[in-house]
Amino acid sequence: MFIATRTSRHMQVMTILLYGSAAALSTTAPALRPQPTVGAGLRQRQTGVCFQASRRISTRLRDHRGSATAASCASRDPVKPQHIPEPRAKEEPEAFGLHGYSRQDCFSWMKDDNWQKVLRDPSLLRDDIREHLEQENSYVKTILEPTEALQKTIQNEMIGRLQQDESGVPSLDGPYAYFRRYEEGNEHPHFCRITRGDFEGGVWAQDKPLPPSHELLLDANALAANTTFFSLGGVQHAPSHALLAYATDTKGSEYYTIEILDLAGGKLLPDSLVNCSGSFVWASESRDILYTKLDESHREKWIYRHRLGTKQEEDTLVYEEADDGFFIGVGLTDSHRFITIESNDHCTSEVRLIPADKPDTPPLLIQAREEGVQYDVQDVGEALLVLTNRDGATDFKVMAAPLSAPGAENWKDLVPHQPGVLIKAITVIEGFFVRSERVNALPRLVVSACDASSSGAVSLHDEHVIDFDEKAFALNLKMGSEYKTSSIRFVFSSPTTPESTFDYNIPTRERVLRKVQKVPSGHASGDYRCTRETVLTDDGARVPITILYHKDTVLDGTAPLLLYGYGSYGASLPASFSTTRLSLVDRGVVYAIAHVRGGTDCGYGWYDPAGKTMQKKNTFKDFLAAADYLVDKKFTGKGRISILGRSAGGMLVGSAMNMADPSLFAAVVGEVPFVDVLNTMCDTSLPLTPPEWPEWGNPIESKEAYDYIESYAPYEQLSKRPYPHVLATAGLTDPRVTYWEPAKWIAKLRKVRTDDGGLSLLKTDMGAGHAGKSGRFVQLEDESFIQAFLLYTFYKTGSLPSLDLYRSPMVFAG
Repeated sequence: MFIATRTSRHMQVMTILLYGSAAALSTTAPALRPQPTVGAGLRQRQTGVCFQASRRISTRLRDHRGSATAASCASRDPVKPQHIPEPRAKEEPEAFGLHGYSRQDCFSWMKDDNWQKVLRDPSLLRDDIREHLEQENSYVKTILEPTEALQKTIQNEMIGRLQQDESGVPSLDGPYAYFRRYEEGNEHPHFCRITRGDFEGGVWAQDKPLPPSHELLLDANALAANTTFFSLGGVQHAPSHALLAYATDTKGSEYYTIEILDLAGGKLLPDSLVNCSGSFVWASESRDILYTKLDESHREKWIYRHRLGTKQEEDTLVYEEADDGFFIGVGLTDSHRFITIESNDHCTSEVRLIPADKPDTPPLLIQAREEGVQYDVQDVGEALLVLTNRDGATDFKVMAAPLSAPGAENWKDLVPHQPGVLIKAITVIEGFFVRSERVNALPRLVVSACDASSSGAVSLHDEHVIDFDEKAFALNLKMGSEYKTSSIRFVFSSPTTPESTFDYNIPTRERVLRKVQKVPSGHASGDYRCTRETVLTDDGARVPITILYHKDTVLDGTAPLLLYGYGSYGASLPASFSTTRLSLVDRGVVYAIAHVRGGTDCGYGWYDPAGKTMQKKNTFKDFLAAADYLVDKKFTGKGRISILGRSAGGMLVGSAMNMADPSLFAAVVGEVPFVDVLNTMCDTSLPLTPPEWPEWGNPIESKEAYDYIESYAPYEQLSKRPYPHVLATAGLTDPRVTYWEPAKWIAKLRKVRTDDGGLSLLKTDMGAGHAGKSGRFVQLEDESFIQAFLLYTFYKTGSLPSLDLYRSPMVFAG
């Protein structure tokens, strides 16, 4: 299922840059699009930074672990130099009235009335706004100048953990096996293929040279040349294997252009499709592409069919979504027999099917949308499998119906609902059925043999679970293009264990290890400790916390700790391995993930109703309960915790900061933070406002929703009191969390905070959007900047007894 929200296309595009075998950059995100409410994926506010870990600490820094006393947590020199004046945003009070209330916003002028045009052409930004953002950037650079050497050190550490000449495991499709690889020094991937025989015959292997049959199909580095920003959306070869379609964005605004490459001659076809969402599908005959087109408000509004060789203005309209509260997307069933058109918001969905070999057939509606009912479909033989929450199946169940009569009145239970066992997605290959589930906040794969009769009846048998022996781990199913196969592919990792990619033969239950993630600078899993703790909240909820730390870190209440959370859209946070947290963990920082309500970590009810709309404050209370627990259990101490959230996770940390004791947190980082919730949910011109009313409530129609959102909105709830050090980031062309949200937040924070030395910093990328910089190395500039800020504030507030600003821990590793 496709649900559009604020989770970045960072999720979509980062499949290539992050979640393939190059999973070494910054996010611990829920999967390509965060873990779906049901089925294939969500488009939401991006879920966040999970720094990754690797080598041992330097001898010098190791000697300092735990050596500080609680009394040393007093500030050292002021973090904010008094002789450097802060930018002071002008105040132009604007009155807003609703439900009999009148409120003033002094910083609403930061929203450019022409923001839609700015997304397409950043040079059109109003001069006074540009001047203010550039002043903020200059101030950040000046304040954090003492960390510049540290930033470079951290970035070099992160690069050292990337295998630069890295390749994904080829995926079979007909006569070829397709894969993505990086060459040493390249920012962007190559898309390649080899013959099927070279893969099946073992000519390709992780540590072997590329086989003679290797073909370079697309070099994204060549496409990125002479651009200041470059991002790939979908990349798909045609069923004929003669053409390759790909989508590019050169502004960060997520308006994609789809191009089609003739693989035989290496030339582009004249077909060029603009203003697209970045995802598309080929019809079976390789003559037609179905794609989603965006409207002026950056909403997916139309599905078009493009016939190769014709002009885009001649494309056939296949489907138009009439409800601005719904987003739409195109896909394929696992059999590739049907093209799917999916319409949904956060609680309701509907699916239409088109025969992939007859793309001009009118779409067949499976079941009209019913409020609160979600479903996703796969076909098997003459049957339709339906993953749904129908009939009160909170954690979803699987039903079956004949393809000839697919309506809900004919759905029959196949896998009954089992409370506490969340079925997140279903996958079908010929003769087999796979369920991706989550139980006790951990993922699992359940495999069955699957038979379908000519009448549409379905039976499952020989069911088994693929087991793993770890306290906390991540597990992702990565299916290829082939339906006629008896194998599935999955990727396993844990916070201490790098990714391993397996092919699993279902009949024999044999696992074949295809690839192990390499960390060139070295990684010893035994140097780290990972634990799963549970905190009991005041209302009886049991919130899991995943905790990672170096074995030499002394847990006596003196260690600095970074607490990460998200808690929106039903996105769960995997306990995965990623290399960038090394630079924190190896310096003695404990890293913790709070699996708060608002995600589906503990079942769908963890999200709906427990973590959305009129119960949204549970998300923030869970996060604060986790922080208090970590202090009580001496993983850290009061004033030694910093918190970080990205996109909707920025709302989490912003709200938690307002609700917390002022002395609890050392620093707060909001990456592209969704902090102006009330104003955004009252502005129907913004791309995600109507679709997100089911998530937060509609403050325009409901006074109750207005009051509730206002009571926790980070921007609205800033008040005269001390605050921790705060860093916010923004992207000028971000269509999900617009640049003015963090800009306003920092301006108001600076106005109201009563402490003298606290930092209020805003860094805006003037040439990027929600996902930040593009390219696997330059993205690490953003990551190293944030980590340097965290380490610097930990040191300045006494949480770190020393800080080496110019040496890598690896220099001293014993």
